Amino acid sequence: MSFLPDAPALAAYLLACLVLWITPGPDMSLTLARTIGGGRRAGIATVLGTSVGTLCHTLAAAFGISALIAASAAAFTVLKVVGALYLGWLAIDAIRRGSALTVRAERVQGSLRRTFWVAAGVNLTNPKVVLFFITFLPQFVRADAADPAGQLLFLGLTFVVLNLPLGLLLVFGAERITGALTARPRIMRAIDWTFAGLFGAFAARILMTSR
Repeated sequence: MSFLPDAPALAAYLLACLVLWITPGPDMSLTLARTIGGGRRAGIATVLGTSVGTLCHTLAAAFGISALIAASAAAFTVLKVVGALYLGWLAIDAIRRGSALTVRAERVQGSLRRTFWVAAGVNLTNPKVVLFFITFLPQFVRADAADPAGQLLFLGLTFVVLNLPLGLLLVFGAERITGALTARPRIMRAIDWTFAGLFGAFAARILMTSR
């Protein structure tokens, strides 16, 4: 199956997805805030909304990057190097500034449908998410792969499939998770260093093999 990456790349990708999920960011903050303010149903609607946004980013990245590969392998290599530099910057920023977790238990107004679309909109309009997807996914695909578009799509869908159940677990354990993260700064710093180490390694690997 040409859309499957090789085993080492897939293992590294799954590890990266797990580290990404445990690293607090805008989607996690929004999910926790909606759950605490509006209950589990609001939290579930938020998870579904952010998942739809992520799916849209996946499709855009997969077909856009695959078009770039078809046009020029050299351009794809440039994209990978730029992506490596961006991942390196993320690693440094995680150590300098730490994880971003902002949770305010605000009352959720409106229907669950509105909550869903607000969450999807927040995800879709976040420029950092757009930049992340177009630089993160190519790190696990070879420019000379038999089916680069299929691999990009597979990786993106895997990201969504993994994050959906994890997001639901986040909703069900919202209060405990929020308390653990905010009351234990050492846990937050350990997450930051894990994130920085993993993505720093990815950045170094791609820079050394870019030729």
